[in-house]
Amino acid sequence: MIFDSLLGMFSVDMGIDLGTCNTLVCVKGEGVVLNEPSVVAVRRGTNQVLRNGNAVGLVAKEMLGKTPGSISAIRPLKDGVIADFDITEAMLGYFIHKVHGRSRLARPRVVIAVPSGITAVEKRAVYNSAERAGARRVYLVEEPMAAGIGAGLPIAEPTASMIVDIGGGTTEVAIMSLADIAVCNSIRVAGDELDAAIISYMRRKYEMMIGLQTAENVKIEIGTIADTDEELTIEVRGRDVIGGLPRRCSVTSGEIQEALQEPIGQIVECVTRTLECAEPELAADLVENGIYLAGGGALLRGLDQMLSEQTGLDVRVVDDPLSCVARGTSVYLENLTVWKDTMESDAEAY
Repeated sequence: MIFDSLLGMFSVDMGIDLGTCNTLVCVKGEGVVLNEPSVVAVRRGTNQVLRNGNAVGLVAKEMLGKTPGSISAIRPLKDGVIADFDITEAMLGYFIHKVHGRSRLARPRVVIAVPSGITAVEKRAVYNSAERAGARRVYLVEEPMAAGIGAGLPIAEPTASMIVDIGGGTTEVAIMSLADIAVCNSIRVAGDELDAAIISYMRRKYEMMIGLQTAENVKIEIGTIADTDEELTIEVRGRDVIGGLPRRCSVTSGEIQEALQEPIGQIVECVTRTLECAEPELAADLVENGIYLAGGGALLRGLDQMLSEQTGLDVRVVDDPLSCVARGTSVYLENLTVWKDTMESDAEAY
């Protein structure tokens, strides 16, 4: 225990939003200090991470869809949970050591946000990966709680706060009150499904294959789910399905709106289902308090308008929705003695 405490003197405790698409790290008193894609480049057929250029995060994402036969660029998390244990461990270790300036004595306490619907086995995978990556104590907090705190919602008060957190792998919809979740639904339909819908649409309508990064860029640049006064257009490049040769075409925001109807419909259905399960008094609070959108999906044009029309409630996008969950983990970290009873831990804190 004495040795463990000594290691803590050389460490900076951190909060981590371990996302399917991006991992964000917060440090007490400094805010977000790292925001990199959750991507690792490995030698194909092995779990050996490439050492040249530290092929994790931003460097590895640039390799997606462009690697030669000897290299694979892998996203080790799928649908918000760990799909590849060893590579997640390597990625977390890289991020932890990067924040600490690569100090080998770094043994931080870590607060990690996880989807509310994950299983005990999936939680154990997060614990093990973080511990083997260098954490000396691991706390898990549910993403909706972290998002609510990061957004500054009064989740500890006796009033309903509702958050819709649309990440890369999961959408978390929760109504919170008195520092706990009253109603929650988690579906594995989020940013990745939106990208997949665009890829499918391009293949079906234009007989063109495009990559994940291209689909993501189309979503960011012209993605919309509501009619707009001005139609946006973007040039898309990919491979012709029939001829196999590279080509380009122009796509409009109206077409992307059509492509996104199905996955967005599933998210809207999840929101309405959650509202239907709320106690009458909580539902009454939401008439005044409204719904808050967080996560990268909150930036999709017209989503707040559509949800407002479907629910009859005010819908607002939180400030800086991309870092909302990470900021929440930082608040937990700064008030660990106050909040630790609301979190799951790999052991009792000391």
